[in-house]
Amino acid sequence: MKILFLSNNPSVSNPLYEWLKASGEDVVYDTEPITVDYINRNSIEYVISYNYVHIIKRDVIALLPHRIINLHISLLPYNRGSDPNIWSFIENTPAGVTIHEIDDGIDTGGILLQERIDFDPSKETLRSSYEKLHQMIQKLFKDNWYLLKSQGIKTEPNGEGTLHKKKEAHFFEPVLNYDDIVSEFLLKVQALNYAVGHSSKSTINTSE
Repeated sequence: MKILFLSNNPSVSNPLYEWLKASGEDVVYDTEPITVDYINRNSIEYVISYNYVHIIKRDVIALLPHRIINLHISLLPYNRGSDPNIWSFIENTPAGVTIHEIDDGIDTGGILLQERIDFDPSKETLRSSYEKLHQMIQKLFKDNWYLLKSQGIKTEPNGEGTLHKKKEAHFFEPVLNYDDIVSEFLLKVQALNYAVGHSSKSTINTSE
């Protein structure tokens, strides 16, 4: 089976790509937007998206039904879109990882696999939590790769949740330091929120 591995973050995704190659899979790596013509010319039969910034078009999805998956470091349906790890702390929503089918929404396809993780904000940094989520999702993928590629896992509904776009990062970027302890980062966000009069429905919890 010819597999297309899509990513724009090789520092994170390369270990998984190399694992697939070492496992004997016929896999190619790409960073650019893909088209139906690309899929047909390269005889692609299965697509893995992992830290990939481009939207996969509806005609490509229709060409490979149930054979395009995404690895997302949030516990969907919470924190779809950008910066899921950071928003899980800011909004005090459950953290974890999800492997799901891709549809024409943003992280809205049927859920294949999930795993939750409970971080201690008083001990974890933004960087360490991010790294742990990637370690977790790569292990989840490896442990279940045979079932994933053989379409042996039934999808679960991906319900109502939260979504964040890249432009929303302007809210926390002035105080963003990946080496900050999470609880310290949240205090900075809280102070920034107060200073700029930012209105939010989210409750920032710095005590958990």
